[in-house]
Amino acid sequence: MLSIPPVKVGVVGTGNISGIYLERGQTFEILEMAAVADLVRERAETQAELYNIPRVATTAEIMADPSIEMVLNLTTPGAHAEVAFQALEAGKSVYNEKPLAIRQEDGKKMLALAKEKGLLVGGAPDTFLGGGLQTCRKLIDDGWIGTPVAATAFMLCHGHESWHPDPEFYYQVGGGPMFDMGPYYLTALVALMGPARRVTGSTRRTFPTRTITSEPHYGTEIQVEVPTHVAGVLDFENGAVATVITSFDVWSHQLPTIEIYGTTGSLSVPDPNTFGGPVKVRRAGMDSWAEVPLTHGYAQNSRSLGLADMAYALRTGRPARAGGELCYHVLEIMHAIHTASDQGRHIDLESTCAQPAPLPMDLLPGTVR
Repeated sequence: MLSIPPVKVGVVGTGNISGIYLERGQTFEILEMAAVADLVRERAETQAELYNIPRVATTAEIMADPSIEMVLNLTTPGAHAEVAFQALEAGKSVYNEKPLAIRQEDGKKMLALAKEKGLLVGGAPDTFLGGGLQTCRKLIDDGWIGTPVAATAFMLCHGHESWHPDPEFYYQVGGGPMFDMGPYYLTALVALMGPARRVTGSTRRTFPTRTITSEPHYGTEIQVEVPTHVAGVLDFENGAVATVITSFDVWSHQLPTIEIYGTTGSLSVPDPNTFGGPVKVRRAGMDSWAEVPLTHGYAQNSRSLGLADMAYALRTGRPARAGGELCYHVLEIMHAIHTASDQGRHIDLESTCAQPAPLPMDLLPGTVR
């Protein structure tokens, strides 16, 4: 039974991703999903009724409510910084959907303002806290593959215009494959191996326009403003070198999601946009890959796990695992890969972060500590 009071959360933005947050958020004893807001009030009303949220409010009303201590910011990427600043100025900690912000300067100001006011900033993705990646973390920490030497990470598809109901923002500034999907892969690598120290990369924009083939905007032509194929190389502080490719220009491929190669073996890491497995390892001398049973819980879709972890951090004073420094470090890496391509050079990163602490193996459902 929870020995500390739950944290009341106000949710701003009730778009495509909000359903799983609202559903799973209510399974954590540390969270009380108190209110929802959206620019389209009818959308907020629908989600409130569907997920039994007690109150539909405006963003201003959430910010003004002294009982709400944390804002879950599920707005579109272009509004992440604006809403986060509103929350912090109102004295509330804030957890952003990915990315933390579009502009690095906004992310840096966010962390500074939170520190000044004694508040917390955190953000998605929290998939690295799922059973799959936590099992990978334990295998690495326990020396199953020796010292990490290198890693690969691949996310390749042909974009979202064939299935997403409102795909235009994926091709605007703040979108593209690196800013959309890169946070899952980069956060996983940092969670498993620690922070990076420098990056380089190459990018291209293959198609100047895209045509939506999903409803309700079937046939609408999208102007593509951002690179849609991004290849990066990361040097980590621990000496490992990672190759990362994200693309909206590939029809099909047979590449893995993430693999980590150590001095005594290799680790196959599950899709970092999921919480489960499979996790596979092949150590030196083995004839084939072996699947490893998951050592941790939260193997099902558990979005809000990072939010719950941050709420617990707010109550206890320990660092949040999906905290602002991690989110900002990933944001800087993404920008640096694009900048490195534009300028034709390596870029030394200014930021760093602590490797997030692993989750305990004995957590009961709905708990985190």
